Amino acid sequence: MPRPKDLRIFSGTSHPVLAGAIAKELWTKLSEMQISRFACGEIYAKPAESVRGSDVFLIQTATHEVNEDYMELFIMIDSLERSFAGKITVVIPHFGYARQDRVASPREPISAKLFADLIATSGADHVITVQLHSDQTQGFFPFPVDNLNLRNMFAEYLMKKKLTDIVVVAPDAGAAKDAGRLAKLLDAPLAVLTKERPTFNVAEVTSVVGDVEGRTCILYDDMVDTAGSVCAAHQALIDHGANKDVYLVASHAVFSGPAVDRLRETNFKEVIVSDSIPVTSEKEFRGLTVLPIASLLARVIKCVHENKSVTEAL
Repeated sequence: MPRPKDLRIFSGTSHPVLAGAIAKELWTKLSEMQISRFACGEIYAKPAESVRGSDVFLIQTATHEVNEDYMELFIMIDSLERSFAGKITVVIPHFGYARQDRVASPREPISAKLFADLIATSGADHVITVQLHSDQTQGFFPFPVDNLNLRNMFAEYLMKKKLTDIVVVAPDAGAAKDAGRLAKLLDAPLAVLTKERPTFNVAEVTSVVGDVEGRTCILYDDMVDTAGSVCAAHQALIDHGANKDVYLVASHAVFSGPAVDRLRETNFKEVIVSDSIPVTSEKEFRGLTVLPIASLLARVIKCVHENKSVTEAL
């Protein structure tokens, strides 16, 4: 069967600005998805025009309304499948529930697997996402996943600053592999923090492995949620003699609850994130830099649509 040639870009309500920027990069317009709510809160969605045989890319990220975002996504996918779309690719820059990827204590769910199943069951054929919490989450899907990493973008931005005597710091052992790759790009050493979590969104740094004394630290993580972990890491680095200029780099600016206040008070030299999640005006603060990813996602979409290797876009 020949590959569909008609490229269509749709967006949910979670990040229309990013979706519009992607469409602009691809020299096309967003196709209209009619989305509304019944009085009882039920979601209704359907494409405004025929998508029969089209190569459809549906953009929806996970925000603080993660459950609403996902429910809207499932219904949009189902409407596209029932409209005879040729192929449905879900572009979900921030994959919500990604942290629930294993059973760490008895009777816990693996919610990341559940949502991968729900996306597939809804009718999706392919997923493009950005920096999953753990790479093995790709295996939860019954089809290949393009899991994009932003370290090249972050490295390029940091190199322009011409920082000296730097060290890349992983906030925990699980992040060490990815932080090590960023360190290699920056030709810098790696340090790793060890921590304990007595409860959700609470972290206590127990030790610093590596030499940070007198160095400019670049703390690198996949996301910042309530900012408790990264702020505790900042204090631990300062306590171990690090340069007062500590940079924080993270792909996903979740910024829940007290995050923004904590980041303001902690005094990072700069907090560098992507726009995988919309950063609203009330969450902006001095020292925050938001790097756009529309161009990267547009290049990847173009490669997928033309049946080319995605590595050409990275």
